[in-house]
Amino acid sequence: MPEGHTIHRLAQDHTARFAGRPVRVSSPQGRFAESAALLDGRTLESAEAHGKHLFLELGDAWIHIHLGLFGKLGFGPAPAPPATDTVRLRLANGDHWADLRGPTACALLGEGEKKAIHERLGPDPLRPDDDPDRAWKRISRSRTSVAALLMDQKVIAGVGNVYRAEVLFRHGIDPYRLGKDLTRAQWDAIWADLVGLMREGVRNNRIDTVRDEHLPEAMGRPPRVDDHGGEVYVYRRANMPCHVCGGEIRTAGLAARNLFWCPHCQIR
Repeated sequence: MPEGHTIHRLAQDHTARFAGRPVRVSSPQGRFAESAALLDGRTLESAEAHGKHLFLELGDAWIHIHLGLFGKLGFGPAPAPPATDTVRLRLANGDHWADLRGPTACALLGEGEKKAIHERLGPDPLRPDDDPDRAWKRISRSRTSVAALLMDQKVIAGVGNVYRAEVLFRHGIDPYRLGKDLTRAQWDAIWADLVGLMREGVRNNRIDTVRDEHLPEAMGRPPRVDDHGGEVYVYRRANMPCHVCGGEIRTAGLAARNLFWCPHCQIR
């Protein structure tokens, strides 16, 4: 499932290609056809993200998109190719097109319904006005592990398995530590680091979490080869040596996802 930086990047991509201009809205697959007919020809006024949720504003309505595990959004220059019957939603103007396939959600919302989604989500490190205190209030009294809390979108929105594993490593925090045992200083440092890392993720369209002194050229090691891209410390590096201490990276299941950590470096 894409992490929050990808959804914010998609919001920027929609803004650059479609904002301020009328768009043709269609649903070749048919599952969004009724709503598409209502929106066709309207101006796309804005695009925004909150965590893993994308919102496209067209007049007094919003298209809400959640890619889930299998959703894909692709862009291209006009003219658009013939749409296949897997395209749930197509946006198009005289210069660009965008096709949505396989999302978990693609729905037409009013302001009240959109507000309800925002209210059930935690603060997003990529939304400048979001308040990390809201997350801290839940974390500081929780007996759930900090690793599980970071993946709970009601606590903090947009963090996925990669950012979760990497930010805990970067701060030396045991992923099984309970939320209530985290200090406020540690939480503030985690939040600030997520803000910086995820902004870089939006900018570069990939996740990089390794500090300069641990990059391949600095350490004389081969670069990472992985379809997720980017240099990381622990994510999907089970049984490999830690870049910092040389110990073995561990993995275990946690809340139906794989957790990765270094037991030698993450002891706080």
